[in-house]
Amino acid sequence: MIDVIAAAVMVLGAAFVLVAGVGAVRFPDVFMRMHAATKAGTLGAAFVLLAAALLFASTAAVTKALLTFLFLLLTAPVAAHVLGRAAYYDNVELWDRTRSDALRGRYAAAPDEAEDQAEDAPQTNA
Repeated sequence: MIDVIAAAVMVLGAAFVLVAGVGAVRFPDVFMRMHAATKAGTLGAAFVLLAAALLFASTAAVTKALLTFLFLLLTAPVAAHVLGRAAYYDNVELWDRTRSDALRGRYAAAPDEAEDQAEDAPQTNA
């Protein structure tokens, strides 16, 4: 019976991973692609790890699956945030149907633009 449950959970996890892959390919801008890959990919991996823990049912397998899931849960959102922030600072275009940009005007300039502006400023020798 556990084999059937593990197989069902693994198929569910594979479906979420498939949705994440399709979303990463089909969504129109980098921010939506990142969202699909992070959310659905992490959930899919969690289901696959749960299936492995159910199937092997040893303390070592369950511990490894749990630790792997915790690692994914802690690192995937942070990595997505850092990549999204870098893409925003690099002026990656938003989807043309995006209605609002909550960060517009919140930052004076992206780090590279601030350096460029500093280099273009007249320098005085004092």
